[in-house]
Amino acid sequence: MGKNSECEALREQVKRLKSREQALQARLEYGRIHTIAIDRICANPAQPRKNFEDAAILRLADSLRQYGMLQPLSVRRIMDEAQLEGGLFQLVAGERRLRAASLIGMTHVPCMIINADSKRSAELAIIENIQRENLNMFEQANAIAALIRIYDMTQEQIAERLSCSQSYIANKLRILRLSAHERDLIMKHGMTERHARAFLRISDPVERTAAIRTVAERSLNVCATEEYVERLLSRESSPRGRHKGAVRDLRLFYNSIDRALNVLNSAGIPAHSYKSDGENEITLTITIPK
Repeated sequence: MGKNSECEALREQVKRLKSREQALQARLEYGRIHTIAIDRICANPAQPRKNFEDAAILRLADSLRQYGMLQPLSVRRIMDEAQLEGGLFQLVAGERRLRAASLIGMTHVPCMIINADSKRSAELAIIENIQRENLNMFEQANAIAALIRIYDMTQEQIAERLSCSQSYIANKLRILRLSAHERDLIMKHGMTERHARAFLRISDPVERTAAIRTVAERSLNVCATEEYVERLLSRESSPRGRHKGAVRDLRLFYNSIDRALNVLNSAGIPAHSYKSDGENEITLTITIPK
């Protein structure tokens, strides 16, 4: 056997040994629970939850203090080393548990290491959160939109992963047509997703925001909100309601009132207004303390 042939055989043998070592490492890592130091776990940039309720984290921390972490985190290796004691990991699922563990001073947490690249990890993190975490309606919708925008998933594929209908996914995405300001108002006043979809029937952004404020002031439930929106649309479609110039004048008037109230409030005078819609008129009440 020539020298070149011997070198080639040795290279093949090294490759086989490396392959066997990697397979053994995978068997040792994947599907098993490992204890990993918290400072070796990095956050997942694809985490759909942006707001973490402090009270909920505190309750979870108290539970961890009493009973320990009953469910391991899911992580993936992002900086490889031969031994489990080395390297870094990225969190795939379980950020609330990780935050709560850090809060009570835990230095190590139980983890399940999964075999996933960055794209698969992000996809799993989003789907895990949609299915298991208490995301608000807009966080859910944004998470679904991210799967479509970044990971080229179709609505049908997402529906299959979440065991729901395609129309359910489409309805979730519709509420993203609301502006950030409108979303904040809806969340601030504890409205539901059906409230949000009812407001989408109003095409004019100014009128839609006004409707959201009215529903909030009156604390209308979903059915009452849908009826209120229906009345607004009926009024707009009537001959009287089609006088767009008058509508624009009313908007200017309301904006002038709002600016005047802002000036008073800035001066320390707690003035406010309340608008009530009747069948044939609008009643605007302005309250200014003496």
